Amino acid sequence: MKKINHIGVAVNSLDDSIEIFKKVLNVNPSKREIVDSEGVETVFFNLGESKIELISSFSKENTISKYLSKKSEGIHHICIEVDNIESEMKRVINSGIRVLNDNPKLGADNKKICFLHPKDTCGVLIELSQEINQ
Repeated sequence: MKKINHIGVAVNSLDDSIEIFKKVLNVNPSKREIVDSEGVETVFFNLGESKIELISSFSKENTISKYLSKKSEGIHHICIEVDNIESEMKRVINSGIRVLNDNPKLGADNKKICFLHPKDTCGVLIELSQEINQ
């Protein structure tokens, strides 16, 4: 585990939320991206070595849409950057923590990702993230 890469915030309206976070953070977003594998659109704000990721759903059948219908807008997950996602997944599984996907998936910001089950992590959804080598 290297560092916190970003904090993910689920939002209803990406455009409205961008304007709010621009005011709060006093910076413009650095990247806007559609992640087809998750059915979401994301926007990143860089803050030093960390980021804030705003996440909005464009599908009614994905996890962000379900999250928003149950809990409303707010912090969705904490992302931790790792060097080797496959070995970290094995390590956490061997220590009794469940993962939500058996294999890393393609995520936003050129990353391989995996989520840990929040019931095993004190109610916090944790995303593991590894930069994809180019």
